[in-house]
Amino acid sequence: MDRRPTIVDVARQAGVSKSTVSLVLQNSALVKEETRQQVRQAMADIGYVYNRAAATLRSANAGLIGLVINDLRNPFFTEFATSLQMALSAAGYATVLANTDEDPDLQGQVVSAMLEHGVSALIIAPTYGQEDATFGAISRAGIPALQVLRKVVPEVDRFPFAAPDYLAGGRLAARHLLDLGARRIAFLGGLEGREVTYQRMSGYLAVLAAAGLPPLVLPGRPGRAFGREAARLLARSHPDVDAVICFNDLVALGLLSGCAEIGRRVGPDLKIVGFDDIEDCAQVFPGLTSVRCDIACFGQRMAETMLRWLRDGCAPPPETLTPVELIARGSTLSR
Repeated sequence: MDRRPTIVDVARQAGVSKSTVSLVLQNSALVKEETRQQVRQAMADIGYVYNRAAATLRSANAGLIGLVINDLRNPFFTEFATSLQMALSAAGYATVLANTDEDPDLQGQVVSAMLEHGVSALIIAPTYGQEDATFGAISRAGIPALQVLRKVVPEVDRFPFAAPDYLAGGRLAARHLLDLGARRIAFLGGLEGREVTYQRMSGYLAVLAAAGLPPLVLPGRPGRAFGREAARLLARSHPDVDAVICFNDLVALGLLSGCAEIGRRVGPDLKIVGFDDIEDCAQVFPGLTSVRCDIACFGQRMAETMLRWLRDGCAPPPETLTPVELIARGSTLSR
């Protein structure tokens, strides 16, 4: 090697992440002894010399993980972020949290700032658009990075992806409604052209196709306002619809309000299924049937996944799908 070896060279030689090498250099107890020896042997093999004076300047940022969320106003993402942050904190890591509000420019800015401040890793629930700006910068930094809940770049070998099994959730919801006698089932909400919309809709489409029933897809912004407006749209333009699967619980909760406003009975007249099973689903009346993603446990699992990657150099598989289940409540189980 014609130049002085760097920490990146050590990581490559040892087959671990750059962050794992940093932890070994800090004599962190978070690294297994076997991994520690592997890294130190790689240092010796390539002639790496640790510059402790320079490292002291960076020490304040050791054990810092960046968490970037596309929409913290949505309780689904808030619960995920809270659960993940608490799990990382319990393991001795600090979390830097940023909300991008579905703005790709802002996402690029906060990721760049986190990299400049020396985060050890990034966990991103990404927004859509300008993906190269964000993920190109991460790739150049050479730190571990997870895509969670949404997959916006296909390079899952470099940026592993994890999410609840949305396709299975759509199947559960559609079969539940068919078993209850529904015959005209609509899928409501979600923006067209987005992979996450297709994933949440694909199970519904498959089940209806198998049953020989035509789908009805009504896209829209995935929030309460759209759901509330959709109550009138369904009554006016699609009076034959007797059941709805919503892109998320916010759309479903808005639809509940809209039905109350126009005097349509939820359950007997229109069965509604949400997606995510946020806390509000069990508190509204009638209770909202929803696909439970167990987002708190998902957050804990992602923390554990990242810790294994950092401590042991054990990268996660390219794609991970976690189980979902249907929680039936009054919005489909009419009295």
